[in-house]
Amino acid sequence: MTTISQNIDLYNQLSKELKHEKKSDLDKISKGRYDINNIEYKTVLIHNIPFIFTCDEVDHIVCKNNHSIIIENDLIKDIVPSHTIKTDNFDIIYDAGKKGGIVVTPGFINTHAHPPMYLMRTAMVLDEGEGIDETIAAMPKWERQMTFEDQTVSTIGDLTEQQKNGVTSTVSHYATFFPIEYATKITNHNTINAISVASNTHPENNPELIEILAKNQNTYKSRLAISLHYLYKSTPEILSKIKGLMEQYNLIFTFHMAESEMVVEKCKEKYGMNEVDTLEKFGILNKDLIASHCIYLNKKDIEKLSKNNVGISHLPTSNTIHKSGVFPFWGFEESGFKNISLGTDGVVSKSRLDILSEAYQTRITHLYKKTIKFSLLFKMMTVNGARVAHMKDRGKLLPGMKADIAFWKLKDRGFIPYDKNKPISLIGNLITHGGRSVRDLMINGKFIIQRRKHKLVNESKLLEKTQIAHMGIRERVSNL
Repeated sequence: MTTISQNIDLYNQLSKELKHEKKSDLDKISKGRYDINNIEYKTVLIHNIPFIFTCDEVDHIVCKNNHSIIIENDLIKDIVPSHTIKTDNFDIIYDAGKKGGIVVTPGFINTHAHPPMYLMRTAMVLDEGEGIDETIAAMPKWERQMTFEDQTVSTIGDLTEQQKNGVTSTVSHYATFFPIEYATKITNHNTINAISVASNTHPENNPELIEILAKNQNTYKSRLAISLHYLYKSTPEILSKIKGLMEQYNLIFTFHMAESEMVVEKCKEKYGMNEVDTLEKFGILNKDLIASHCIYLNKKDIEKLSKNNVGISHLPTSNTIHKSGVFPFWGFEESGFKNISLGTDGVVSKSRLDILSEAYQTRITHLYKKTIKFSLLFKMMTVNGARVAHMKDRGKLLPGMKADIAFWKLKDRGFIPYDKNKPISLIGNLITHGGRSVRDLMINGKFIIQRRKHKLVNESKLLEKTQIAHMGIRERVSNL
C-alpha cells in the first residue's frame, strides 16, 4: 500500500511526464481562428458563431444565429449578436465564423462512468458472454491487479477521451478517491468523485472513509460523492450511515439499480423488498440519489422515483451489450419524469466513451413504441445531466453559467448537408453521425482542446504509458 507522500510524488511525476515538452499552439502565436493578445488570458470573445445550440432559462432549446459569447474568467458574461460587439480589450478572440464556421454547444455531462477501468479495454470480450452477472463476477480479477499508478493513468486516459468527445463533466463511480482526484487536476475536468462504501476489490472501504474525505472536501478539485455497486452488497447499518452522510455533508449517492433480475432478487432476499422500497425505508429515495440502469422496475417503482425527484442515468449501450434488458423509457415519459440523463459506463461496456453515441443508441433502442425527438436527446446530454448531477451552473450557455463549451466544425462530414431554413436539424446530424470529436473544448473558461489536440496532456506519451500499464496487468492476471 502506498503512503500519502508517495501518492503525491506519483501525482507530481505524472504531471511532469505527461506535459507537452513544447508550448502549445495557443501559447505561441496568433493563428487560424485565434487572435491572442495575452497568453495568461482571463477575457475571451467567441466571435461570429454561426450556430449556438443551448437551452434557455426554462429548458426550451434555442438556436442563436451569428452571435458572440463574452467570457470573463470561468463564467459566461453575455451572449449578444455579433455585429454589436467591439473586439477591443479581449485577451483572446476566437473567430468561429472562419473556415466554414463552428457549431457551439454546452459541454456534455456524463452521469455514469468508471474511469479507472480504462485500462481494461479489450480485457474481456463481453458481448460473447452470458450477460451482466458473468461480467461483474469477472471484473474484480483484473481490478485487484491494478496499482495506484495504473488507476491514475487509466483515469487520465478515460477523462481525456471523454473530453475529446465533448464531455466536460463526469460522475465517476469507483472504489478509490485519489487516482480520480489527481487525474481531475491534471485534465482540469469537472468530476463528481463517487466512492464506494462497500467494495469487493477494496474491502477497507466503509462509511468512515467517506467521512474522513468529506471533512477535507473543500481542498479537493473533484467533488466527493458516495457510491455502491449494488444495494444488496450493503447492510442496514451502512444504508443508515449513508443517509446521515448525505444529509450532514450534502453528498450525492449513486448506485446500479435493477440492472439484472438477479440483482432484484438478491435485494428482496436481503431486505424483504425491492430496491426502490428499500431506499424509501432508509430515507435515501430523494433528489440526491442518482440511480443507474433502472431496468427491472414496475409502474409503482417509476411513480415513486418520479415523486421523489430521483435522478436517472440511462446506459443503453451497456444494457444492450451485457444483455441486461431494456430500460422502461416510455414508462418514465408517461409518468412525466424529467430527470433522465445519459452515461457511458466503462470501456468494458462500450469501447467509445462518448455521450453522442449513447444518445443515438437511446433513439434506436426505444423505437418499439415511439420516436424520441432529437431535442429531448440533446437535453439528456446537457440540462438533464446538470440537474441530475446538481450542477446548477452548467449544461447551458447563458450569462452567469460556467464557460464549459464544445466547438464542433460545421464544414465537416455528417454536419453537411443540413436544412439552412431549419438549422435545428444540425442537432440530429450531430447525434446520428458516428465518429465525431470536438474541434476545440473549453472547461471553466480555459481551452483544454485546440485543433483536436489536448492542450494539457501529451496524448502520445499517455498512450504509451496506457499500453505498458495494460500489458502489465495482463501479465499479472495470467500468473494468478
